[in-house]
Amino acid sequence: MIRHPLLLAALLLSLPAAAQIYSWKDKDGRVHYTDTPPPTVEVERVHGGRVTAPAAEPAPGADEAPADEAQKGPPTLAEREQAFRERRAKAAEEAAKAEEEAAREAERARFCEQARNQLGALQSGQRISRFNAAGEREFLDDTARQAETSRLQQQVAEHCR
Repeated sequence: MIRHPLLLAALLLSLPAAAQIYSWKDKDGRVHYTDTPPPTVEVERVHGGRVTAPAAEPAPGADEAPADEAQKGPPTLAEREQAFRERRAKAAEEAAKAEEEAAREAERARFCEQARNQLGALQSGQRISRFNAAGEREFLDDTARQAETSRLQQQVAEHCR
């Protein structure tokens, strides 16, 4: 009776010791998992469900000039706060640009719709009137209608695609 719980306890305690598994990619890009690493390939050690990157071997001459960033460590709270504020300012700037562009596009669409409507009214043949500088109502004759039609056609061609 006592053998089964002792055997189970011995097995559970020995599992972490046997859990060294290595992950590596072959020349074709396929990922392999083995309990022994191949000698010629860069491997990652998978241990207890976590992947740990292999320790990089220092390049020749690397010990002569130590890297500042490697010795720097994780960013401080002030550095993270500054980076957050910079990201937020950049996002706000991009949002303002996008909003301005959307407003410009909406104004162009409104202008195009209005110009096409005026052009359709001029081409329909109905009597068109407008107010002159003195505030009096005057009707367009054929030459003014033709000039206004060509002006509107040119604007539609330039601004409305």
